[in-house]
Amino acid sequence: MANGLPERLLPGAPYPLGATWDGLGTNFAVFSAHAWRIELCLFDPTGRKERTRYTLPECTDEVWHGYLPGAHPGTVYGLRAHGPYQPHLGHRFNPHKLLLDPYAKRLIGQFRWSDTLFGYRVHSNRADLSLDRRDSAPAMPKAVISHDAFDWSHDVRPNTPWDKTVIYETHLRGVSMLRHELRSHTRGTFAALAAPRFIEHLHKLGVTAVELLPMQALLSERFLFERGLRNYWGYNPAAYFAPEPSYLSGHDPDEIRIAVRQLHAAGIEVLLDVVYNHTCEGGEGGPTVSWRGLDNASYYRCVPGDERYLINDTGCGNTLNLTHPRVLQMVADSLRYWVTSYGIDGFRFDLGVTLGREAHGFDPASGFFDVLRQDPVLSRVKLITEPWDVGPGGYQLGHHPPGFAEWNDRFRDSVRRYWRGDPGQRADLAARLTGSADLFDKRTRRPWASLNFVTSHDGFTLADLVAYEHKHNEANGEDNRDGHNENWSANWGAEGPTDDPAIIDTRARVARSMLATLFVALGTPMLLAGDETGRTQLGNNNAYCQDNELSWLDWTLAASPQGEATTAFVARAIALRRDHPLLRQTHFLFGDRDVLPGVHDVDWFDEHGAPLSPEAWQDPEARAFAMRRAGPGLDGEIEVLLMMLNASAHTVTFTAAAPHFAWSVLLDSARPGEPPYALPDTSLEVAAHALVVLGARPARHGEPGAAQSIEAPANEQEKSAPQGSDAPPPDPRQPGAAPAADEDEDEDASADDDR
Repeated sequence: MANGLPERLLPGAPYPLGATWDGLGTNFAVFSAHAWRIELCLFDPTGRKERTRYTLPECTDEVWHGYLPGAHPGTVYGLRAHGPYQPHLGHRFNPHKLLLDPYAKRLIGQFRWSDTLFGYRVHSNRADLSLDRRDSAPAMPKAVISHDAFDWSHDVRPNTPWDKTVIYETHLRGVSMLRHELRSHTRGTFAALAAPRFIEHLHKLGVTAVELLPMQALLSERFLFERGLRNYWGYNPAAYFAPEPSYLSGHDPDEIRIAVRQLHAAGIEVLLDVVYNHTCEGGEGGPTVSWRGLDNASYYRCVPGDERYLINDTGCGNTLNLTHPRVLQMVADSLRYWVTSYGIDGFRFDLGVTLGREAHGFDPASGFFDVLRQDPVLSRVKLITEPWDVGPGGYQLGHHPPGFAEWNDRFRDSVRRYWRGDPGQRADLAARLTGSADLFDKRTRRPWASLNFVTSHDGFTLADLVAYEHKHNEANGEDNRDGHNENWSANWGAEGPTDDPAIIDTRARVARSMLATLFVALGTPMLLAGDETGRTQLGNNNAYCQDNELSWLDWTLAASPQGEATTAFVARAIALRRDHPLLRQTHFLFGDRDVLPGVHDVDWFDEHGAPLSPEAWQDPEARAFAMRRAGPGLDGEIEVLLMMLNASAHTVTFTAAAPHFAWSVLLDSARPGEPPYALPDTSLEVAAHALVVLGARPARHGEPGAAQSIEAPANEQEKSAPQGSDAPPPDPRQPGAAPAADEDEDEDASADDDR
């Protein structure tokens, strides 16, 4: 016994992996199939000085393990791995490099970019075939033994049904950095996430879930560090179980649990954007901080026949080897940990196609999907995938298994192109409005599987989508080469800011019409944080490295007249969706079910109220049409909604289909502040670039009169769910509609990686 520590470790156990405290000591277990020896290094509480080093005494089923009596929560540690340094065979062991435990649940300290982080001599003529013998510990954060006790007994998860879910995508740091009413040290942290004013804002909008960009511990790329930038989005993970230390106002991860607990109490779910397709270690020339040094050949997919190089289906240098059972176990354990220890309600999987890749390519029956779908914990939370990567056959929209929602970039592009006035967009937008059955009506999937969005963190904000025709990413230091080149955007007469009132009015109207389209369409809507207030990134469509006012939410906009008006319009559109089950039906619509005599569950008309013919669907110059929906309302009584869409540059007079109904105007994107009112006759002038929603309630049995207008959204509790047809007719847009656009049309743009 030296310095109060035993001379050697007890054998311990191979399970669970990571550092597990039992009240008397800590068991350490780490997987490595090719190591010769694994060492445990203990540091002082600051993580600066190594106190002692132990060899893990046992290896069982390729798991190295040992037990340290007296090791308690707060103990700081790291790992070193001895083994072959044979890059051509995929082995990159270097015991001079301190490694993070892949199961580390808390980190202390930050990465400090230095050549010592690399397992090879950076400037050697032999490149990564050389060996660097300098100790990397001073440049590395360290793991901290954690104890995860927290009282969740009174927590009530919202468990919001998919059809009632409205997602608010935001960045944990950016959402509060400019909230000046908060104490400065809490801005940008979990302590600010559940601030009363933010929850009040979410309630005002009517959203039901916040989706946070990656908040697991990360390492910013060296080239960004050298430019004075950092990886703001966080798609460069360094630890899958530990939160990013800079997102905590102190050092206690309970800050996260408290924020989640408060959001749950407010009825708000918390979803995490997670990155299990690659790690921060990059390609063969990247640093050695964890998995590479523990067992590069097991954790990563190597090029067959030349294992020095890594398969790069992610565009980020490496691809996690999820076909390996221990790597798959690590991912599943991590996800389960965030659900059980932090109360997380679901996940959005970055580059989800990569996670489903087997040796033969993408497979919806891959081990990853099978593990999550059968897991008693993970199968019960919301699962969302980004259905593309940059590998072969990387665009797989609509091909993921049941239980997953998918980011629908076809919805994004169709909405943008239709409201920009592009020719030939009516048919495709009609398919998107009815839940994209052409993509998702298989294996009894439901419309909620289509995760609909117009904007996201990756690309233009809504304000920029209507103000810029070209990206302006010069601030990223990449000569404007980064980011998508085709954004289906329009500036409506001037590039960037303008004082022209006509251009300003058109931009605002188009933006409102796209927002309204998002919330009247079947599927799960996602709103990008700040779009409700007019947030701009000055034309930057790839602000992944802009941790500054360019990316942060400017809350003064919310108090401006324009911001207040747009926020009110978004809230009204979300309320319309909430109060009218027709807008969130749980079955696909094909226009083959009679709801009333001559009225189907969905019908399509031109602006004159005439049914759209096959020839009309094919007309590339037609930019106006109407969609009529019919079915049970909140109180179980039949109601009818009529959406009139005019993407042309001039006012169009619409004639309401079913003229025997008494219609009310419920929403008009050209007149956002106008309350619902009764339509005096069957015609309505719809302004250029505008969407109008009408509502009517047919007369109840035995009542006089032909119909009742809907004066305002109903408040009654839902008594009967709308019924739909499970039979899949060949086309959801009526016989003769134009065929769906080529799925690969925008494959290259969609597959761009999240830096």
